[in-house]
Amino acid sequence: MSRKMVIIGAGPGGYVAAVRAAQLGADVTVIEKENVGGTCLNRGCIPSKVMKTTAELLDRCRRAQEFGLSLANDVKVDMKVLMERKTKVIHDQAKGIHRLFEHNKIKYIPGTARIEGFNLVRVSLADDKTMEIPWDTLILAPGSKPFNMPSFAFNGRTILSNNDALRLEELPGSILIVGGGVIGCEFASILAAYGVKVTVVEAMSRLLPLPAVDEACSRVLQREMKKQKIDFILERSVQEIEEIFGKCRVTIGPSPFMDQAKAKLIKSRIMEVEKVLISIGRESITAGIGLEKLEIKTDTSGWIIADEYMATNVPHVYAVGDALGPAKVMLAHVASREGIVAAENALAGKRKMNYDVIPNAIFTMPEIANVGLSEARAREKGFQVKAESVLFRAIGKAQIMGEIAGEAKIVADAENGRVLGVHIIGPHATDLIAEGALAVQTGCTLQELAETIHAHPTIAEIMLEVSLKALGRALHG
Repeated sequence: MSRKMVIIGAGPGGYVAAVRAAQLGADVTVIEKENVGGTCLNRGCIPSKVMKTTAELLDRCRRAQEFGLSLANDVKVDMKVLMERKTKVIHDQAKGIHRLFEHNKIKYIPGTARIEGFNLVRVSLADDKTMEIPWDTLILAPGSKPFNMPSFAFNGRTILSNNDALRLEELPGSILIVGGGVIGCEFASILAAYGVKVTVVEAMSRLLPLPAVDEACSRVLQREMKKQKIDFILERSVQEIEEIFGKCRVTIGPSPFMDQAKAKLIKSRIMEVEKVLISIGRESITAGIGLEKLEIKTDTSGWIIADEYMATNVPHVYAVGDALGPAKVMLAHVASREGIVAAENALAGKRKMNYDVIPNAIFTMPEIANVGLSEARAREKGFQVKAESVLFRAIGKAQIMGEIAGEAKIVADAENGRVLGVHIIGPHATDLIAEGALAVQTGCTLQELAETIHAHPTIAEIMLEVSLKALGRALHG
């Protein structure tokens, strides 16, 4: 008799877990209170990349003359058509998930789930009816939502969440983005390309102040943002936002992370912008799903605690995705792998989740991607480090494309040449990082990477050039 598995949440963690469990013979039911695909498909990865694709096309149209093209008229963004395209892409992807459910005989129930005790979930349906679903194993994948600061609460008009920014029907003349992390920088690139005057305020000393992001990538991004006329204000924080006649009066002061003696010397400044986008992280939405019924452990912020097997403290209950919070890695592809691990372990497997080799993809302009250790982190871990970089301008395909900004950096163990990390900023960085991830995952050496023939002319040749340079045999870099 197959095990009855209930999965709460149909995002990239939940629906992938469902498919894998069904492949292994489980009787699977998925419950989702909104739309299949979760944040990634509906309010994150996919719609933002639709908007980024338009931004890239717009940028290339403005540079058409460089490529021997003459455009008679100025190219503008039609937000209505763009939003219609975004909706179609989301709809088509959602249909694909529903087809997966049908193909794998997975039961899908649209509704709000609540745990009522061991082996029972109650679902509130759209027609005010409820139904009870028994389970032998339970996988929690409820996701997260944008962090809403009470002092700067989202109103959807002038103070926007990331979700609001993906639904813009008209472009503002100016916008201030609070937070220079991944999402803030991605929106800065997109909106600046659309012609919006963008200012980014970041409390730390650099954009993308993340341990995984090499400082050199931050420097290149900041240089390219200046070229795109994006203003960024570092080591500052927003202290107050007042709505006056439909616009925002923003007071900017010193960062709480600054040296206090230095902070006292900084005077507050005031800016007026049409809209403010708050992009300072995400928060848990686990409240209300009945975790307390089973005494499932969470941290003080409501994030579910799970081990490397994706198991919670309660037998036969697993958790994946954003619901685990920043203690893990809040990325769609990580959630999907966690979903596979959870599904297999729920059905008598013993698979561990490996967080050491996770590629990060940042869709700024230019793109940024990394995997493995940064140079600084590798030294902290005690490695004798060999690190080299090659500029994209050395690559023929980059010159052909007219996208020469950026570089690729490789971090290796100087003792044996093993690749420890790869950091790329430049054209198609988010695609190129797959080779870096494979190199780190397999323990590939610089020699093995350099001996791999790369097709010419391609952007991927930068991986060949940087490995050769690290071996002291640079050809073009």
